[in-house]
Order: sequence, then C-alpha cells, then structure tokens
Amino acid sequence: MAISFIRTLLLYIVVVAAVRLMGKRQISELQTSELVVTLLISNLAAVPMQDTGMPLISGLIPIAVLIMCEITASGLMLKSAGFRKMICGRPIIVIYDGQVQQGEMRRLRMTTEDLMEQLRQKDVFSIQDVAYAIVETNGKMSVIKKPGKEQPTAGMLGVALPDKGLETVIVSDGVVSDFSLMLCKQNRSWLEGVLDGQNILLSDVFLMTADAAGDFFIVKKEDAS
Repeated sequence: MAISFIRTLLLYIVVVAAVRLMGKRQISELQTSELVVTLLISNLAAVPMQDTGMPLISGLIPIAVLIMCEITASGLMLKSAGFRKMICGRPIIVIYDGQVQQGEMRRLRMTTEDLMEQLRQKDVFSIQDVAYAIVETNGKMSVIKKPGKEQPTAGMLGVALPDKGLETVIVSDGVVSDFSLMLCKQNRSWLEGVLDGQNILLSDVFLMTADAAGDFFIVKKEDAS
C-alpha cells in the first residue's frame, strides 16, 4: 500500500512538471500535437500506478522522451511556418464577408448547429450580424461583427475614460497578497487605512479587490453560525 502511494505521488509530480515544462498553453488551448502528447503522458503514467511490479523507470523514460519531442516540436514551430502548418493546420474561414462558406464547413465536418452554438458562445445570436468567423487551429472560433452591429466603444464616442489599471484580489479569506497589491500599485499602509475607514478587521474580510485608482470592493465573511 505504501509503495503504491509513493509511486502514485511521484508520477503525479512528474506529470504536473511535464505539463508546466510544455507551457501554460497546454492547460487551456491545446494544439493537435499537444493534445496527443498530453493523452499519451496520462496513459503512460497510469500503467506504473496500477502495476506495482513494473519498474518505475519504465514509465518515466517514455514520459521524458515525449516531453523532449514536444519541446523540440514547439521550437521548430516557432522557427518554421511550414512545420507549424503541417502539425497544427491553418485557420479556416467559415463566414467570409457575411457569406457562409459551406465548402469549408463540410471540410471541417461542422454542422449548422455547431456553427450557431459557437457563435452564441461569442455572444452572437444572429448569423446576419457576422462579417467574418474563423475557426482557429485550436478549434476555437474568432468572430468579427459587421460594423453596424458592433457595440460603440468609448473611443468611437469620443469619450476619454480614466485608466484604472488592473483590478486584483488583494485579500482572500483574510490573507493579504503583496503581489496583488503591487499589481494595483497599492501597499499595506493603504490597505490598513481603507480597512480602518470601513471599521473592518482584516480577519473579517472574505474577499477584497482593488485597482490603481484606489477603488475597492469588500465582501465580509459570513457568520459561521
């Protein structure tokens, strides 16, 4: 039992390290080669976890080889557009200048329901509002609306909005994040002053956000009772 626990823990650490080595994109936007490597690593790690009679190194060596292959492939894709196109493919336009490209949809084996679903995920509920829709190499869709259907921005209206910087979580469940304070250009003295002004103890704060303009939002902890 102890051996199985230790082997599982070691393999868990190795797989997490592998994903980190291959980059953060592995977590959210998998390209074809990255998806294949991720699936293979998970399968390779599962075998020595279940079979305690197998030497642990037999599972670690293939994982290490896959990591090296993926890092090498990523480097080649940075240097060679042709190699990247061969591995990842190219973006495909399914709506061009307001016209649905039926041939490209057939090539992607994308149904009209698939198209409408992805448009709705981009907050587009009428296909007539779309000027261009592009299926990226990771499978996600980018959408450009027709000029008359775009929501006006402050720049279009000639309105100058103040730059408040990045809003960050500076207190989480009573714990202060100095890094978040630095991101929103504040410090602990400012935080203590705000809490004193609100008559709130730090230990009573469940969530607090702030930005560079000094605007803040506080959620107090609920009573345990």
